[in-house]
Amino acid sequence: MMRPSVVARPRMRLPAGVCFFCFVVVLGLLVMYENFWFFSSTLSSYPMDMVKADAGGKRNVDLSSGVYHSWKVFKTDYEEMERKLRVFVYPGGHRTPRRLTGKYASEGFFFKNIRESRFVTLDPNEAHLFFLPVSCHKLRGQGVSWEDITNGIGDYVQNLMLKFPYWNRTLGVDHFFVTCHDIGVRATEGAPLLVKNSIRVVCSSSYNNGYIPHKDVALPQVRLPFSYPPGGNDVITRHTLGFWAGRTDSDVRSALTTVWNGDAELDIQNSRKNGTTGKDNKFYEAKFCICPGKSEVNSPWIAESIRYGCVPVIMSDYYDLPFNDILDWRKFSVILKESDVYQLKHILQNISDAEFMALHRNLVKVQRHFTWNTPPIRHDAFHLVMYEVWLRRHVIKY
Repeated sequence: MMRPSVVARPRMRLPAGVCFFCFVVVLGLLVMYENFWFFSSTLSSYPMDMVKADAGGKRNVDLSSGVYHSWKVFKTDYEEMERKLRVFVYPGGHRTPRRLTGKYASEGFFFKNIRESRFVTLDPNEAHLFFLPVSCHKLRGQGVSWEDITNGIGDYVQNLMLKFPYWNRTLGVDHFFVTCHDIGVRATEGAPLLVKNSIRVVCSSSYNNGYIPHKDVALPQVRLPFSYPPGGNDVITRHTLGFWAGRTDSDVRSALTTVWNGDAELDIQNSRKNGTTGKDNKFYEAKFCICPGKSEVNSPWIAESIRYGCVPVIMSDYYDLPFNDILDWRKFSVILKESDVYQLKHILQNISDAEFMALHRNLVKVQRHFTWNTPPIRHDAFHLVMYEVWLRRHVIKY
């Protein structure tokens, strides 16, 4: 039986252009896959606080990676600062602070701590930095007017320029000045180079107040002595959603009291009488403490919230938070825009219990960084201020 002959069918050949197109598509898919894998793994290593809140007000923040931007970097640089940093304190000025109490206590403690620390050197030739020991708070307490303080600072800097070569060789870039009183910031206007070049360590760290973030340092304002022991690990007793009591001396504070005064879950009061000086410290009862900006910017409210374990809700635009180069504030606070005051309750209600407890745990971890001691101890407020100043020693000199 004869088999039918098999007729060979002609093979179909795709045009060269189609083959090239298919090759490009396959290659593109492979590249997309590799990029997706790369960016997925990369994003997983980045702090999730880079992701903004969604439309529902929920925050996507990874609270498990600690309170520092990078503990490894901070630890390495901090230990180098401890070994190497030397500061020359100019003669004259004020050797002792006015006092170590009140809302400007941070300035007093710094003046005391700098002389107690290991950083001071009597040899200006080995100094990395030069401290101008002029306390505007002390001058103000002596009844000196703002105009005379301004002129006095200008004269003091002029005398340094004539007597010492160190200011002139850098135009003051490696010099720093500390003030917590808001009058001290304005008084530096008497020395333009001090404003433009030197490191100003100030409590009034608002961009609207002449503060230059890459050059200046935010000094945490702390009202001392504290009325109560530190809070922490007490979330079970915190039943109030949010708390604030103060004067309505800014637009955001006025809006806060207008919108939320009398609310059942937000304890908002146009007064300080029920704050830290009240019989029942409401800082211990609240989950969140609202920290709205005020007219003169600086306020001890943030430090008090941290002290008493009440998660701060920062509502102050154009404000540089203390130790912002070191601490990741989104790991232990809630940072909002001033315009968020109208959605404040909704935003706080959308923070889950798990996230609140993580914020609270992290808040307890940073309490030591906002504590002043005499003599100073490692990682306290004084040392973190010095670390911030140390970071700025590399500013390009003239």
